[in-house]
Amino acid sequence: MKFSVCMCVYGGDNAENFDTAVQSVIQQTLPPSEIILVVDGPVPQGLDSIIKKYEQNDLFGVVRLESNQGLGNARRIALAHTSNDYVALMDADDISCEDRFAQQIAYAKQHPDVAIIGGNIEEFDAESKDIIGYRKVPEHDAEIKQYAKYRCPFNHMTVLLKKSKIDEVGGYIDWYFDEDYYLWIRMILNQSKFYNIPSVLVRVRGGADMYQRRGGWKYFLSEARLQQYMWKKGFISILTCAYNIAIRFILQVLLPNRVRGIIFQKFARSGRNA
Repeated sequence: MKFSVCMCVYGGDNAENFDTAVQSVIQQTLPPSEIILVVDGPVPQGLDSIIKKYEQNDLFGVVRLESNQGLGNARRIALAHTSNDYVALMDADDISCEDRFAQQIAYAKQHPDVAIIGGNIEEFDAESKDIIGYRKVPEHDAEIKQYAKYRCPFNHMTVLLKKSKIDEVGGYIDWYFDEDYYLWIRMILNQSKFYNIPSVLVRVRGGADMYQRRGGWKYFLSEARLQQYMWKKGFISILTCAYNIAIRFILQVLLPNRVRGIIFQKFARSGRNA
C-alpha cells in the first residue's frame, strides 16, 4: 500500500532539528512512496540549504510559498500535492519512531474504513533529551470521540489520514493553533471512524517554548471560539462548553508559563506506564 508523508517547514524552525526529522522519515522500516514538503514562506539560508539538499531527491516534492500562510493552510496545500489517499503527517522538529509507518499501514490494511490512525507521543527536553512527558490518547473510536468533548483526541504529529475522508469535510481550515482539533470535530460530525495505536509513534521536542506557545489571550480566544463551535453543532452541552472554557482561561491566561509547564508535565501528561 503506497502512502505519502506531508511536512511543513517555516522560517522559525531549527535547521538541525528539521534535518533530523526528515531522516527519521527516510529511515523508516516501511518508507513512504513520496514526501511532500511545503516551505511556508521565506526561510534563512541554513534551513534553505537543507531543503535544497532534499529537493534534489526524487522522493521529495517541494512546494515553496512566497509568504507565510499558517500551518492549517500549509497542510491543506501539502495534501493537495499528494498522489496517495493515505497520508502521514510529520512535524519539522520531531522524530518518528522507526516502525511508525509499518504499524499504521498494517492497521490501515486491516481496517480500510478507519479515517484517522494516530498514536502516543514521548516528549523530551530539547536541550538534554531527557524524557519529560508521555501523552497517551484513547485507543478506540467511541473513547476517542468522548475524549474529544474535553481535549484534542489525537497527537497531531502522529496521524495517518485518508485524504478522501478529509476532503469530505473541507480539509484543513486555518484556525489559530487548533486547525487539527477543528478538523477532528468536523470529521466526528461526519461519522468518520478513528483509532489510536497504543504505542509511542513519535518523539516530540518539549520544553519551555512549547508551554509558552500554549498560553496567552490569542491562544485562549481561539480555543474558546472552538468550544462554542462544538456547542452550536450539538457535540457538547452548554455546561461542558462553559467548563472547558473556564479551565482553559485558568491555564492559558491566569497562570504564568513556568506554572503552566509544571501542570502540563504533572497532570496533562503521564508517565510511561500510565
